Amino acid sequence: MNVSFVLAAGGTGGHLFPAQALASELTACGMRVHLATDGKGGSVGVHLSGVETHRVSAGRFGGGPGKVARALTQLTLGTIQARGLLRRLAPTIVIGFGGYPSVPTMLAAVSLGLPTILHEQNAVLGRANRLLAPRVWRIATGFRDIAGLRPADRARAIHTGNPVRPAILAVGSVGYAAPQPGRPIELLILGGSQGARVLSEVVPSALGGLPQGLRQTLRVSQQVRLEDLAAVTEIYQNIRIAADLKTFFDDVPARLARAHLAICRAGASTVAELAAVGRPAVLIPYPHATDGHQTANATAFAEGGGGWVIQQAGLSSRSLALYLGSLLTDSAALSAAAQSASAFGRRDATQCLARLALGLLPCSVQSPDFRGCAA
Repeated sequence: MNVSFVLAAGGTGGHLFPAQALASELTACGMRVHLATDGKGGSVGVHLSGVETHRVSAGRFGGGPGKVARALTQLTLGTIQARGLLRRLAPTIVIGFGGYPSVPTMLAAVSLGLPTILHEQNAVLGRANRLLAPRVWRIATGFRDIAGLRPADRARAIHTGNPVRPAILAVGSVGYAAPQPGRPIELLILGGSQGARVLSEVVPSALGGLPQGLRQTLRVSQQVRLEDLAAVTEIYQNIRIAADLKTFFDDVPARLARAHLAICRAGASTVAELAAVGRPAVLIPYPHATDGHQTANATAFAEGGGGWVIQQAGLSSRSLALYLGSLLTDSAALSAAAQSASAFGRRDATQCLARLALGLLPCSVQSPDFRGCAA
């Protein structure tokens, strides 16, 4: 049987990275894969050999009556476009990864009676996925416990974990070695796809407040917004801490592999990558994330033992300096958190999601390249 997939994703990297991981797995097994996205989300498909990207109109809801009307118009147009696209491609399975750009394609797939799966990356069901959840065949979850899922839909929910990029999995076997007295300590500071101003404002000053002996051992990699780069560079120069500052790191897997501690936001992809590599983290959730999903993600990771949560509202350079001064000298705590972080994630999430999809076929098509996973 000729199996083909349409993946519907767009918006942020948090939606696109899992789709990218699954697409890589499927194309490696010789299956046809298409990416349906809006005008902002096509970059992932461009970099995947054998994956064709299709643009579908999509609107984001919110704001006044005029914006809602425009969003409804775009949604209607996008659904019509997606119906035509799906009729032409005739996919075996359609998988949505959340975000408003996925809605038209998923609604079209439901209306055509195609097998459908939603993948929810966060610990709180996203608004687009809430709209779609009652209509799809299966709901795959990145976290074991998901808030916002209706009781009637829980019977169709399966915990697969969050697929992560192959480059992350490639360094996941690198074991964790806790920092040793007098030896360099690698810190990785990430602020999400757009950076985080609060991390640029608070973290460098906090590191400058550490005891001199500890400060001299630090090796910092920090993602910084372009408009903050000059100021943050000056701070690190003044406090004499070796820092590699960039607006974007294209080698995050390697930096994660050598990190003793990460300080970052709590997007689903960030948490999944920390778990895949097994690295402890201080998570500072973005306080304005929709429905508090970053706080829920961070809480789940911390309760699993993989790290610690500091709310942005209580964050200051002084308090963070005291916190990090204690943590960075506690090798036992860092090692235990690294071990728990590794246990928190599912390194086989991509294969789990692929097998879930193939299991929906009338005559299930199994590939030896899809390793089995426990329910």
